[in-house]
Amino acid sequence: MNWDEIKSEFESTNVTLKALAEKHDIKLGTLKSRKSRDGWSRDATKKDATIKKKVATPKEKDASKNDHVIEAEELTEKQRLFCLYYVKSFNATQSAINAGYATMSAHVEGSRLLKNDKVSVEIRRIKQSMTDELYIEAMDVLSKYVKIAFSNITDFLTFGQKEVEVMGPFGPVKDENGNQIWKEVNYVDFKDSGFVDGTIISEVKQGKDGVSIKLEDRMKAMEKLSLYFDLFPDKFKRQIEEEKLKLAQAKIHKEVDEQEKDVAAALRGLVNGINTQTD
Repeated sequence: MNWDEIKSEFESTNVTLKALAEKHDIKLGTLKSRKSRDGWSRDATKKDATIKKKVATPKEKDASKNDHVIEAEELTEKQRLFCLYYVKSFNATQSAINAGYATMSAHVEGSRLLKNDKVSVEIRRIKQSMTDELYIEAMDVLSKYVKIAFSNITDFLTFGQKEVEVMGPFGPVKDENGNQIWKEVNYVDFKDSGFVDGTIISEVKQGKDGVSIKLEDRMKAMEKLSLYFDLFPDKFKRQIEEEKLKLAQAKIHKEVDEQEKDVAAALRGLVNGINTQTD
């Protein structure tokens, strides 16, 4: 991912963040966090002037908008690396070593860096940015489970009965009065892929009996959602429980039907065996 190129495109055009995210296949929340973290601005000249004013006259109101950018720029390369390593491990000594400080003095350097105001501010900023991105990604995952749990086969295909012309070897079949003869047939029509959410389809295949479609496991999705009940309103919780009950009942009915078929097959075999012996 070339963030410099994306940043340049944002600052030099009037493209919206949403359009930019779609163009480069990036999550909108991630793009917003990156913009905030790196201080993207559509007026680079104004931004540079603001930074200079902040250094010369720290009390000016306009300069405060880019404080976090200025503070990050005032850190040394080692200090910035220390911040990045620290938010991953929370081990000051190892982070100092990874950032390039001498191993012998890493313990002292790590402790000193954590007491540095600018370093502390940068660490808090990175942690907040990471939290925002993780929250957005977590909510994306939950949203996907919701889509799977409440998916309906009619979202992907239409089926029913319709009348069609009766066709013979030489064309349409007509009655004695010359009227076209019609018949009622069952049909299944798939919706165009551009109009359905393909991310909740686990399989589409062409077999000897035609095309088949398989959705992601709804029960598994509902079990995942059950782990996050506290995040959902009561109405939504009831919906999940009702859907889980329906699926469980459908599974039981299917198993009973299969058992009945097995028993019937066994009885037929027994009867056929008796008849054979009698003959």
